[in-house]
Parts: sequence; structure tokens; C-alpha cells
Amino acid sequence: MKKLLSFILVLALTVSLTACSSQNGTSSAGSSSSGSSSVSQESSAPVQKPTVDPSGAEVKIPDEIETIGVLSPAVAEVLVALGCGDQIVVYDAQSEGLEGLPTGVPVLDMLQPDMEQLAAVLPDVLFVTNMTMYDQSNPYEQLIEMGVCVLCVPSADSIADIQDGITFIAAAMGKAEEGEKLVADMQAELDRISELGKTITDKKTVYFEIGAAPDMYSFGSGVFLNEMIELIGAENALADQEGWIRVEGETIAEANPDVILTNVNYLEDPVGEILSRSGWEGMSAIQNKQVYSIDNMSSSLGNQNIVKALDQMAKAVYPDVYGE
Repeated sequence: MKKLLSFILVLALTVSLTACSSQNGTSSAGSSSSGSSSVSQESSAPVQKPTVDPSGAEVKIPDEIETIGVLSPAVAEVLVALGCGDQIVVYDAQSEGLEGLPTGVPVLDMLQPDMEQLAAVLPDVLFVTNMTMYDQSNPYEQLIEMGVCVLCVPSADSIADIQDGITFIAAAMGKAEEGEKLVADMQAELDRISELGKTITDKKTVYFEIGAAPDMYSFGSGVFLNEMIELIGAENALADQEGWIRVEGETIAEANPDVILTNVNYLEDPVGEILSRSGWEGMSAIQNKQVYSIDNMSSSLGNQNIVKALDQMAKAVYPDVYGE
């Protein structure tokens, strides 16, 4: 529980996309406009890779990547989906248990990684997020000097950010086609849900809880989960607020949502806890028992797997439209 709450607090505190690394490499201005369209697949020339990462830092990505470090469960799942799981030689503790990751490799704290262990492993590339950068410093400077290419994929605020991140990771790994397929498959499911969502005129209000009482957390606008609520044809009960937010019970009682969703996974029965929560007895969602659990990982990690959570959300809120 402490791990999860610290993770939520960092999400709430991280409000800007800090450049995670500044590496001496080729500037994008001089290398992105010539020659790439004329190189055939049969050519021996290396695939052109990005020269700027999503945080805005200039980077020089190796043509050949043999070993990968990753300090982000969202990125780890993308790498596995791209077929790069066996190249990962170090990852963060939040990623433990994810399908496709190797065992017997160093596992580090995502928020305060052990730099000595990273230096001992010395991966060709290291994927990080802005979560370790909220103090405005660059803890990876020494690793960069040792030759590690540090790539920052900041936490996604929107679905478009998620798709851009997947595209970047795939391009960095020389797997652009695989990345395009991941994004295309994801978009097809988003479109399917969205088309059904557009048919709904009597919109239900939804409160989505990511931290249980007494320290309740949720989100307002400007978060990809808010987009997901809107895609299914519903309205976020906290849409008038912004970002990841701490919530008071009285605020939700006044909002009186039609449906409550929770992705809390550190309680034995999060749905039952909400249904029996003191002071919420008169709420519509409680009286009608419209409280549902949503898969934690697919609703928490900004990658292609959000469509799994989206499907669960749609079926929970509008079972007659999406099927139970």
C-alpha cells in the first residue's frame, strides 16, 4: 500500500515534462530531412532513429541495441510487446511480475534507482520517466558519460501521448513496423468503443477511485483516464478539476455519481469497502450497487493495454450498450 500511495503522490506532483537527459548527439535539425525515404529495405544502411526523445532531450541512440534497462512498467510492457523482453537486463520493482520480463536480473526502485547497480549492468539504452526527475536534477549524468543512452518517455497525460510514446519506443528499438501495428490495433479498439459511446445520449456520471479511504485519490480532466470515461459515453464526476487529485468523501457525496469504478488492488474487497463506506449510504451508486472493479495495471499504465481497462469500464457503466 505504501508503494502504491507513493506512486500516486508522484503522479500528482509531476506536473511538467522535464527533460530527463541531455546527451551529446546529432541534432534533429541536421539529420531528419534527408535520405530516409530513398533507402530501400534491402539497403545495408542503418535505420534512422530519433534524435530527440519525448522529453525534448537530444539523444544519440545506438544503431545496434543488445541490452536494455527500463525503469517504467508502462514502457516495459511496450518493450515486451515489441519482442524485446529478452534484451532487458535490469528493471524497476513496479514491473515485477509483468508477463515477458526475465527473472534473475537486478530489480531497482523506480523513484530512486541505485546508480551503482545500473553502472554495473551498463545497458546500451536505459528507458526512464519523468518520475525520477521531479527535483529538477539529472541523476543519470554519470551513466550518460559512461556511454549509456538514457531515453525519457514521460508519463502520458493523454491517449495521444501514449500512442506517441509507443511510436518513439519502437523507433528507438528499430521496430517501427511493430510499433505501427501496436498503435493501429489499439486505435481500432478505441474507435469501436468511441462509436458506441457516441450513441449514448443519457450520460451517466462516474467517479473513478485510484486510492481508497482514508487517503482517496482520483483525477479530473487532463488525464488519459478522463478521456476513457468520455469515450465510453459517460462523464467524470470530477471533470471540473484537473490532473491527479486527492479527494474528500464529502466532495463525492455531493457529486452523487451514478457509477463508481475502482482500480484499487491493495484491499481484499475494494468494492465491498466502498459499498459500506460511512457517509455514502445515500449516493445513487451505493443504493443501486453500481460499484465495479477495473483491472489495476491496464488502467494505471499508459500503454497499448489501456484498451483492456476501457472495455471493462464500458461494460460496467453501460452493460446494455457494450454487453456484460
